Amino acid sequence: MKITRTIAETRDVLRERDDIGLVPTMGAYHDGHLSLFRAARGESETVVASLFVNPVQFGDSADFARYPRDEERDATIADEAGVDVLFAPPLEELYPPGFETWVDVEETSRGLEGEHRPGHFRGVATICLKLFNIVRPRRAYFGQKDAQQVEVVRRMIRDLNLEIGLRVLPTVRDPDGLALSSRNALLGAEERELALALPRALATKDLRKARALLNGLEVDYVEVAPFDPPVLAAAVRIGSTRLIDNVPLDEGGNQ
Repeated sequence: MKITRTIAETRDVLRERDDIGLVPTMGAYHDGHLSLFRAARGESETVVASLFVNPVQFGDSADFARYPRDEERDATIADEAGVDVLFAPPLEELYPPGFETWVDVEETSRGLEGEHRPGHFRGVATICLKLFNIVRPRRAYFGQKDAQQVEVVRRMIRDLNLEIGLRVLPTVRDPDGLALSSRNALLGAEERELALALPRALATKDLRKARALLNGLEVDYVEVAPFDPPVLAAAVRIGSTRLIDNVPLDEGGNQ
């Protein structure tokens, strides 16, 4: 696997490559990321992963500062998973001095995460479009766990006529049902036990029951979102850690 740091180097490495699968990431790899790498490896001649903790996705500077970072570990995992190119740029490579152009996917970014994390999806859409322009992938891979993010990227691809296939992989969970997330490592033992109320509530696939099961936790939202497919989505705060999750529904409320 080759690690690239600059846009010019990345484009040069990929210049003669056509069938590229891109997995955009912020690192802290777990089995959820591995499922994306494997899917890309199974469909693509060249697999590219980005490794960049995007500051404009974070509304809280403290949250950005404590986001887990271990490039050496992540690079080893990516290499073993069959990633060909790991694009790990410094901040100034993607946001040079004077940067002022942003992508706003207006309606899809409203509500749910958009309401509680103002500017978050502007950061997501902007960095994804930059990565798409740098890597020129045929396909891009995302996890269902971030359902609203998937919808934002899907709308951007449609609205801007991008020739990119969007692949969405099912949420990967621990045996106890908690969706894999880099933030899970921030939970203490008692906090993790409390966090299990989130997947249990969503597993009911019933909005009223889910709200009842989350009673007593600090809940940002529990809603049915009209995505593709519709999902029952929720976000809760356990101590200083914020967790999101969702389950896909069909029109009748079932997976």
